[in-house]
This record gives sequence, C-alpha cells and structure tokens, in this order.
Amino acid sequence: MELNEMLEVSILLDYYRNLLSDRQKEYLLEHFEEDLSLTEIGKKYNVSRQAVYDNIKRGIKILRGYEEKIGFYRRDLELLAELESLKKDFKIENLEKIIEKNF
Repeated sequence: MELNEMLEVSILLDYYRNLLSDRQKEYLLEHFEEDLSLTEIGKKYNVSRQAVYDNIKRGIKILRGYEEKIGFYRRDLELLAELESLKKDFKIENLEKIIEKNF
C-alpha cells in the first residue's frame, strides 16, 4: 500500500472509526496507527494473518464507503481551501460567504 493510501486510511479512521466493528477498528488502528504487522496482530488475537488481512481490507472498503456517502473529510478539505484563500485575501464579505456556506 502506498504512503498516500496509508495516510488516507489513517485520516478516514479518525472520522469514521466508531462506525466500524470493534475487531475491524482494533485491527486497523493497530496496523495503521501502531504500525503492527498483520502477523503481529494475528498473534495478538490468536487468528491467522489472512483473517487480519481480510478484516483490514473490508474495513478500508467500509471507511471509503462512509466517506463517499457522508463526505466529512472532503468537506473539511474544501473548508480548509476556502480558509487558505481567505487568509491570502481577507475581505469580510468572503468570510461571511464561507460562514453562510458551511454553517
């Protein structure tokens, strides 16, 4: 998995981790946040490496599905871009537009 994909999964975990099953959440956090290998996670939970892999793959698919449907991360990226633009050229009207659009 590429670094960009790993970063994406880690960010999506921050947004949607509580929507995953306990096991998927544990496996994903240990793999992406604690940098444990699939084998290490499998030993910890007394399951096969393949079972860990399957749960992680399924969990990633679920996270991406939530983002596609809910879009919290995408919304925050758009808001960040608007605020960065406002920072470069501050006008009260632009601030009011951002507030009106987002709240």
